[in-house]
Amino acid sequence: MKLLTSYITIFLLLSSLSSHGQNQLSDHPDVIRLNQVLQSNNSHDTSIASAYMELSGIYYLSNIDTIFTFSELCRQQCEKGLAKTTNAVVRNRLLVCKAGAYNNDAFVLSTKGQNELALKNYTEAMQIQQVVGDMDGLALSINNIGQVLESDGKIQNALDCYQKSRIIQEQNNLQKGLAITLNNIGLIYKKQDEFDAALDYYNKSLEIRKSIDDQHGVSNSLNNIGSLYKAMGDNETSLMYCQQAYEIRLELSDQRGIANSLSNMGGIYASIGENETALEFYKQSLSIRKENNFKSESIESLLGIAKIYRSQGYNAPAKEIAEEAFKIANELGYPERIGSTAELLSVIYEEEKRGMDALQMYKLHASMSDSLHNEEVKQATVAQQAEYEYEKQKSLDDAEHEKQLLFEQEEQQKQEIITWAVVAGLLLVVIFLAFIFNRLRITRKQKDEIGAQKIEIEKAHEHLEEKSQEILDSINYAKRIQTAILPPNDQLKELLKDAFVLYLPKDIVAGDFYWLEPTISGFIYAAADCTGHGVPGAMVSVICNNALNRSVREYGLTNPGKILDKTREIVIDEFEKSADEVKDGMDIAMCKITGDSLEFAGANNPLWIIRDGTLIETKGNKQPIGKFDVLTAYDTHAVNLQKNDLVYIFSDGFADQFGGPKGKKYKSENFKQLLLSIADLSLVEQEKAVRQSFEDWKGSLEQLDDICIIGYRH
Repeated sequence: MKLLTSYITIFLLLSSLSSHGQNQLSDHPDVIRLNQVLQSNNSHDTSIASAYMELSGIYYLSNIDTIFTFSELCRQQCEKGLAKTTNAVVRNRLLVCKAGAYNNDAFVLSTKGQNELALKNYTEAMQIQQVVGDMDGLALSINNIGQVLESDGKIQNALDCYQKSRIIQEQNNLQKGLAITLNNIGLIYKKQDEFDAALDYYNKSLEIRKSIDDQHGVSNSLNNIGSLYKAMGDNETSLMYCQQAYEIRLELSDQRGIANSLSNMGGIYASIGENETALEFYKQSLSIRKENNFKSESIESLLGIAKIYRSQGYNAPAKEIAEEAFKIANELGYPERIGSTAELLSVIYEEEKRGMDALQMYKLHASMSDSLHNEEVKQATVAQQAEYEYEKQKSLDDAEHEKQLLFEQEEQQKQEIITWAVVAGLLLVVIFLAFIFNRLRITRKQKDEIGAQKIEIEKAHEHLEEKSQEILDSINYAKRIQTAILPPNDQLKELLKDAFVLYLPKDIVAGDFYWLEPTISGFIYAAADCTGHGVPGAMVSVICNNALNRSVREYGLTNPGKILDKTREIVIDEFEKSADEVKDGMDIAMCKITGDSLEFAGANNPLWIIRDGTLIETKGNKQPIGKFDVLTAYDTHAVNLQKNDLVYIFSDGFADQFGGPKGKKYKSENFKQLLLSIADLSLVEQEKAVRQSFEDWKGSLEQLDDICIIGYRH
């Protein structure tokens, strides 16, 4: 049978899905290009905001929740740009991106059943789009509001939105948005069993999408046409269209679309009695939907599985799954889903001799069905085309008036800006005059105050020792704060079981610090050297430590090179908030250990491994975590560890220390020889030997810099 051949083809395609996952998106040419825009110091605010929007359009197909992250980054960049420019063109571009971010968030919220929040975000987007005249975005927002209203069973309101959106799109030749709107109108005709009209709208939408090479949209149209043919009883044609849609979605890694296609094909096989094949498709669909939290669509998968179980006589699991679907439908408040699940439960309850429960469910099914298919809705659908023609002409008449209103609004805004500028200027003059008057008054008093100042100086001298003690107390308290950000000793002992940490601040507080973070199957640790030492170095270390924590805990990074890339981005962003140019940062060596595997990345600082009496050096990138002339991504080096390998990472404080008979630097080569000479000692004895060697070399000289050395035996 042709349907069986199609099933085998689809199943083979499904097995290749793992090769298109989110992990491979980092190698996508567009992702590489957009990341270069984000990492460049020369990128304009509009380019960065647009890059975040494009990235959300790539990543959401694999993980829809990534839209929230990219939307927030986009809005932040837009606000940053709007705060520092008065250029009208630039401001409009930033506002368009900001509205797009609200629109994207609303889309995700609607898929999770949070329709009230979705409508709020769509409204935020519309208000911005109306101000800047973004007709494409405005039409899309109106269309999306229609989809939310349709899911709530408000069919007439949804039709009204689609009609308004269609007029805007046709007047402005917005082909991509028009294809979406035509498709949505076709969906409503299908629900009213107006199959010929639905097919006409679907084909119009498909024709546009093919002409603009919108592959995601093409797969959507093909899938809808397939569903329509199933409703018309033509299963073979239905499967052909659904399979074409599935293959495109698989190529795009569109998780939502893949799940929808699998569910649709499950329904086709169920309708021809091939229940085991149908069940396999439904389960695959449900797995993807649950994994991605597609709650609304999961109802369809659950319902299909429950119907098959019931047809096979497995009433208990059928009831359990149907009740789960009913619970989700009620939670989301979708009339169509509630009606479908209630219909199945009414049959199941009747077979269980639960007459009242069966009747209650049947009434609920009938009520939901009436709300979606009543005569009033059908009349609205029939009248929709005529109303569309009227509104289309009306909007043409209103367009000129709208332009005039926008022009007047812009003129009013310009006048308000001029008024506020004048007020601000006068205020500055008043402040300046007040300052001059105050300085004159102070000058007149200075003669009389000279004698009093002498007395105050003497008193200040008496309090100098007290103030010095207060400063010392403050620095000691700062040490307690810095100590709090270092890894706890019990965590060090738990993860770095056979290791030592030699941490010798030059002053009470330090610019050096060590860092440790557990992973699912191992741990990441680092030795960091921030610019400076003492209080300034400690302040930089707090910023850099926080950036490391955010890179791992907030952004979920575990690859050392990627962690350093993100840390540098966060550190630069923090320092750019200052009006002065800040070039501080840190050098760092970072290791990730998972079993016998070690991954290393470094900013100026290297990794040393001693194996069988030989020291193996892996160098880090020659660039700091901070501003640098040419920024490049940090390399991650992989090493297979062997038993008893000694792994060392460190700051440059030891090697740079002056001392010895001639007062010269210790240097890296002498440090290597020291570590090789003590390699046979335990890690506890090694720490003592390194500490003693440092004290012997330093002698009576002042310690030059902070010291941080971490030794680990595998």
